[in-house]
Amino acid sequence: MNVQKLNSDKQENQDTYKSFLLLDEISKGEPLSQRDLSKKLNIALGLVNSYIKNLVSKGYITIKGIPAKRYAYYLTPKGFAEKTRLTYHHLQNFTNLYREARRDFKELFNMLYEAGVKSVVFAGADEAAEIAYLSLQEFNIEFAGILDNERAGNDFFKCKIMPFEKIKEIEADFIIVSSFLKKDEIYKKLMEADITPEKIKSIFPVLTESSL
Repeated sequence: MNVQKLNSDKQENQDTYKSFLLLDEISKGEPLSQRDLSKKLNIALGLVNSYIKNLVSKGYITIKGIPAKRYAYYLTPKGFAEKTRLTYHHLQNFTNLYREARRDFKELFNMLYEAGVKSVVFAGADEAAEIAYLSLQEFNIEFAGILDNERAGNDFFKCKIMPFEKIKEIEADFIIVSSFLKKDEIYKKLMEADITPEKIKSIFPVLTESSL
């Protein structure tokens, strides 16, 4: 396995997606500061600054001063064109992810069902988790809950998302890594919580120390 290529591809996907989120938010026309964007998109302020500089250098956004020594960001015509391109790119990626993830989650849950597994808990709440949940409905396996620090307290279908600190309070046979973009971060959190690797299942390749 080419770990460097996996890391590079993952970073490129994350950068493209975050650039899309920033362009999409800025396109709404509200005078947003970097701090506003950081809070709205849940992206670290330092990263927002870095992405903004990159988008400005490419001519996708312009900066205008507003009262109280703040700045607002607006899309240029070139920026609107890039937002449109990234929208289609994101939709295509999601379509491919859905097709492959749906198949792989069904195979995973079928294997667990045939092994007599009664319950699972998800770790990571994003589009992939939704695909996993829909796939799980085809099997007589209990959904014991879902963990995600960034979205803790939000709704996920009929349950509330819990923070990772609740992991030891949930009774489940296996933990399913249910996020693609945050899979490595989630695996690390599970290891820090003293969860044995044997209890973790994932359809996504996870970069562990043993794969380096």
